[in-house]
Amino acid sequence: MAAIVQIFISPGHNFFGHHGRAPGTHAIREQETVACLAGRGLAGDRFLDHKDNYKGQVTFFAEETFEEIRQALDEFNRPVSAFRRNIVTRGLDLNELIGRQFLLDGVLFEGTEECRPCAWMDEAFAPGAEQWLRGRGGLRARILTNGTLRRCADVNWEVLDAIHA
Repeated sequence: MAAIVQIFISPGHNFFGHHGRAPGTHAIREQETVACLAGRGLAGDRFLDHKDNYKGQVTFFAEETFEEIRQALDEFNRPVSAFRRNIVTRGLDLNELIGRQFLLDGVLFEGTEECRPCAWMDEAFAPGAEQWLRGRGGLRARILTNGTLRRCADVNWEVLDAIHA
């Protein structure tokens, strides 16, 4: 069984594009639902209309990975929102979705690549987070059809064929 555990958007970037500068202070806001706009991103999010065909129109993060990193780094005071990923899932192998199209709650996505952790992870979550997250930082995806995602304990999903280059 798969679930959408939490949904987050933020109106601005705190880390992206801030290399060599202090992080931003844009709040990340939890949502019950979010509109997915094909080829554009999530309504109200910082990456909406970032650039044409952007590979990170939406980001996913596994709740299981969050629980594992909390244990591994002995950090229980930071929320999953510290990672600034949009959709927190349970029961999905996000790495398996790289290079695949998949339906999640009726919205079609294309998994493009791992959402690789950056050096900011050590500041945003805990020292060692960047290294620990390598290979399990989540999923970047393009949105292929319009639709709405909702927090849901039992979400419909389907992996489609691999994307052909």
